[in-house]
Amino acid sequence: QVQLVESGGGLVQAGGSLRLSCVASGRTFSRYVMGWFRQAPGKEREFVAAISWTGDRTYYADSVKGRFTISRDNAKNTVYLQMNSLKPEDTAVYYCAAAKYTTRAPDDYDYWGQGTQVTVSS
Repeated sequence: QVQLVESGGGLVQAGGSLRLSCVASGRTFSRYVMGWFRQAPGKEREFVAAISWTGDRTYYADSVKGRFTISRDNAKNTVYLQMNSLKPEDTAVYYCAAAKYTTRAPDDYDYWGQGTQVTVSS
């Protein structure tokens, strides 16, 4: 069992930055691929980024590539999402999730956090 708790969301102006954190409970954190997803009102949950067990491989949605950076610290059971050059269309609830293998499909993730709101004003 893995429990995930996100933090770091908030209100920021367009062009600004935020850093999301997701702390995991349990001793098997390093065995999971970690992903970030987001869901805007009226839209489906969408993939944002993922990172391999060891952190040596990262994957991004085209919409955030070059602006967002995913990283992890297995010693701290934490995954991060650094978000730069934020746009109003990045406004959503952001979720971290854990999966046993690399995937962009939400249904393949086994554990989810409760989400943190990110609002980008124009």
